[in-house]
Amino acid sequence: MADKLNINQWAQEDRPREKLLAQGARALTDAELLAILIGSGTADENAVELMRRILNDCGGSLQALGRMRLDDFTRYKGVGPAKAVTLMAACELGSRRMKEPVERRRMDSSKDIAGYFQPMLQELPHEECHVMLLRNNLTVKGTFLVGRGGITESAVDIRLILEAALRNQSTAIVLCHNHPSGSLSPSTMDKRLTHQLNEACRIMNIRLLDHIIVSDQGYFSFNDQGLIEQ
Repeated sequence: MADKLNINQWAQEDRPREKLLAQGARALTDAELLAILIGSGTADENAVELMRRILNDCGGSLQALGRMRLDDFTRYKGVGPAKAVTLMAACELGSRRMKEPVERRRMDSSKDIAGYFQPMLQELPHEECHVMLLRNNLTVKGTFLVGRGGITESAVDIRLILEAALRNQSTAIVLCHNHPSGSLSPSTMDKRLTHQLNEACRIMNIRLLDHIIVSDQGYFSFNDQGLIEQ
């Protein structure tokens, strides 16, 4: 059987770097783009084949790839800590890029809010709760972490949320947390927290616009379901 060609022996127009320069990044497959990041493969498979195999193990999903940790990457021959860190950094930049344009838009629908938080939260193996601070026109002032926990829950201090909202002169806020299990059904604790936060916001003349639960299965909106009294 003929020896395998490495990428340097491919036709120039088929090599990932040269292909990107000639045709633009959009012309490359996910595996080809990732191969540029790791630079090389092994004696048995080139960088494109290696990344194609890793993607196949992720079901072809870049979101699943983004959930991989250092140990997940380094179990593949040809992916050491340096390459794994490069891939993890690229996945994180992709998530941040997806979020960035949303900050200039009005957060006046659950779809917009979920679209902001999903890249940040849906891939986490643990639960986190974040608050979005909004201006009068419902554009984003900022977000901050208010609780981090295990697989099933995170502790949230309502006083910290109100303090941040008042300090930043926010007239409306949104609460969002993820369910690592994938379930979008709110727990009894989720419902209790939403009710307590809404009541506290009323006293301070701050509007709780929504409470969103995100996972890799989609999102759940308390406001859409009529679970927040306005």
